[in-house]
Amino acid sequence: MNKPKPDSNPILLLRLGTFLCFAGWTWVHFYWEGPYGVLLWQDATYAFAERLGVSWESFVGSGADDGLVQKWIAWIGWLYLGCTILALTVRGKSRIQMAALMGGSVLLAIVAYARYLAAQRQLPMFIEHGGQILIPVLLVMALSLGARHRVTVITAIVAFITTFGGHGCYALGLWPVPSGYHAMTSLILQVEHETATSILRVTGVLDFVVCLGICIPSLRRGCALYAAAWGFLTAIARPVVGMSLSLNYWGADHFLHEAVLRAPHFLIPLHLFILWRPPRQAETLASPPDSTPESGEAVSERPGDPHG
Repeated sequence: MNKPKPDSNPILLLRLGTFLCFAGWTWVHFYWEGPYGVLLWQDATYAFAERLGVSWESFVGSGADDGLVQKWIAWIGWLYLGCTILALTVRGKSRIQMAALMGGSVLLAIVAYARYLAAQRQLPMFIEHGGQILIPVLLVMALSLGARHRVTVITAIVAFITTFGGHGCYALGLWPVPSGYHAMTSLILQVEHETATSILRVTGVLDFVVCLGICIPSLRRGCALYAAAWGFLTAIARPVVGMSLSLNYWGADHFLHEAVLRAPHFLIPLHLFILWRPPRQAETLASPPDSTPESGEAVSERPGDPHG
């Protein structure tokens, strides 16, 4: 019997996170509309289209989603669908697939930039998308370099810190707290606005604590586990608050994708938690029962193991 690869589970989590993130944004593009209005509906964009010979009527359309801008957004939706499929099919030996998936990371960065502009250039709005932007890059790195490669691990830590650091800036009130934060906290916990504000302040402090703790070897597994749990709870808070049996499709078409596209927020910390298992435990779990070494036989460290 072949031994299972010790890094298969961490890579599987990255693959799942990439797939869910792209799937959620694909739903946004096809069912709703990508958040590109702040980028496309402006004079500079029309001036560029005009230089290409596009009239104003063709640029804005007739109101039936037949304008040039709406067509651009629809085409982008197909790119997201392609990246969703690639997340499941990409292999380490396929340079074309990996390059296309890296292009998907650029698409996610454009979405983050558009939301940053729409939020009046609030920096946390951009950096809290770090996990979503970087998870396709992490998957490519894990497949090509290895999940335990130093560059892969550092990139995962950067994705972790940006996601929770951005959230912490809002929760602590360093930037204006989004109304949705208060609404979700108040409705789920059944507390008043003032109590919700206090709870958000505590969670904001904890966000920064785990951002620091993830860099300390003795604390990083505990911080990664907390972040995975907290990332999952904040992701499902959207459908929990918004969905109702009285709505068409229970409101799933409005709110479920909000949790799905945030999968990197909890799967990247979970990836790190599993990656940082103690070496002996990880090796025992990865080996069949009959493959234990003979008495007195040395157990070699895996090449590139950061615990070695």
